[in-house]
Amino acid sequence: MNMTRVSRRLAVGITTALLICTSSFAESAPQVKFQTSLGDFTVEVYPDKAPKTVENFLQYVKDKHFNGTIFHRVMDGFMVQGGGFTPDMAQKPTREPIPLEAKNGLKNDRGTIAMARTGNPNSATAQFFINVVDNNGLNAPSPDGYGYAVFGKVSSGMETIDKIRIAPTGNKGMFQNVPVTPILINSATLVK
Repeated sequence: MNMTRVSRRLAVGITTALLICTSSFAESAPQVKFQTSLGDFTVEVYPDKAPKTVENFLQYVKDKHFNGTIFHRVMDGFMVQGGGFTPDMAQKPTREPIPLEAKNGLKNDRGTIAMARTGNPNSATAQFFINVVDNNGLNAPSPDGYGYAVFGKVSSGMETIDKIRIAPTGNKGMFQNVPVTPILINSATLVK
């Protein structure tokens, strides 16, 4: 083997090692830990994919908006939704809606977190949902030409989401699919 080949291989090896070290020290995605009455789970969010959505979500976390809210819509085989109502089904006040960021390349797959909205694509405020199955029908442009904006995923505690998704539900006033026993979000805290 000549010295040029050895030098080239050494340079490639050093470059590869540096890239591995650099990527391990790269800034990781922000994470939010939810403590609920059925256990804890953590979501990581992607500001590079959905900057306005993540900024909005993290501001609600910092404002402690989610503390004391419930998962008010639970549909096994679909999703679990929370972040907007107290246990007595009073809707919490929110800030102005944010623009839809559904065309960001992220899919409504099992374990991802997305923004809930009305028929108006730019109506999301604080409510979010976690997909408990792959919901391809929610990806942009489905189901209404706009889709639903995924902005992160459950990074730990999916077993808690699975407990939530199978909770017995019923009707409460004009609301359907409400857990019979309220599933409380005790706290949501930025951990990274």
